[in-house]
Amino acid sequence: MPGHVRERSEIIGDLHEELRQLSLDAVVFGQVVADRLGINAGDLECLGILSRVGPVTAGQLAGLTGLSTGAVTGLVDRLEKAGYVRRWRDQEDRRRVIIQLVREKALQEIEPLFGSLARVIKEHSALYSDEELELFLRFISGTNQQMHEQISRLRREEH
Repeated sequence: MPGHVRERSEIIGDLHEELRQLSLDAVVFGQVVADRLGINAGDLECLGILSRVGPVTAGQLAGLTGLSTGAVTGLVDRLEKAGYVRRWRDQEDRRRVIIQLVREKALQEIEPLFGSLARVIKEHSALYSDEELELFLRFISGTNQQMHEQISRLRREEH
């Protein structure tokens, strides 16, 4: 309605709902991509983690995903069989197994499926000034930090 000044609590509530919807839409998008690749959504998320952080041990991957080491073993078995990851023994500690994304396969098969989304986000970003984008970036980065802190808190409370 013209001249209506929204209350801060209303704006924050709407922002929270939009973030929830974004999260749900990201889950559905990931599921559609995973279906197209013939893997499950959790495996796709693991590939995303490996793409961001680089080679890790199974224990580190368990910590990053919240999965048990046993579940990570099954996940890595599936991804290795599909050609998305490779693993090898750590040369300094032969007991440790390092897991690495096969970048060539990821670029060939996964990146094209995310390409159209990246393009529309870039186009949508053109509607905003650099200052507005910096503000969005600060907000999202801060929200991500809060999410990590809440994950840590919940994990501590489990025990």
